[in-house]
Amino acid sequence: MGKLAVIRIRSGINVRETTKKTLNLLHLTRANHCVVVDDDSSTMGMLQVAKDYITWGEIKPETLEHLLRKRGRLHGNKRLTDDFVKSQTKFSTIKELAAATCTGDVGFEVIPSLKKIFRLRPPRKGYKSTKRPVNDFGDLGYRGEQINELIMRMA
Repeated sequence: MGKLAVIRIRSGINVRETTKKTLNLLHLTRANHCVVVDDDSSTMGMLQVAKDYITWGEIKPETLEHLLRKRGRLHGNKRLTDDFVKSQTKFSTIKELAAATCTGDVGFEVIPSLKKIFRLRPPRKGYKSTKRPVNDFGDLGYRGEQINELIMRMA
């Protein structure tokens, strides 16, 4: 079972109550926030409910490592470091943790103080359209491997 990166693109103004609840369950409370979730049927159902406000795709281990190094935060807004990962888990570096997480061997629960969300910047060179799906020259919905390029522009 792989991992999906989910990024909220649109704000919460005039959102249906079911969509708002789904976004809260995904921990996506603000625009440009990212979470990494399991690729299973219940998560896919939640993503379909909120598809008009988010984009998602399969995350690569290299991108997850970059995300953890640049935007990974612990409680108290402290950065995630290799030393902390080595002291708290069986992994010696963030790279090993990212590879194991992408394959589904472990989750982020191995580091209990790691925050679930990654606060990203708006993407360099901007969005194409925040109101149209990816296959219609926009940015919303499922984008597959292209999510890695978007994350690199935002991290």
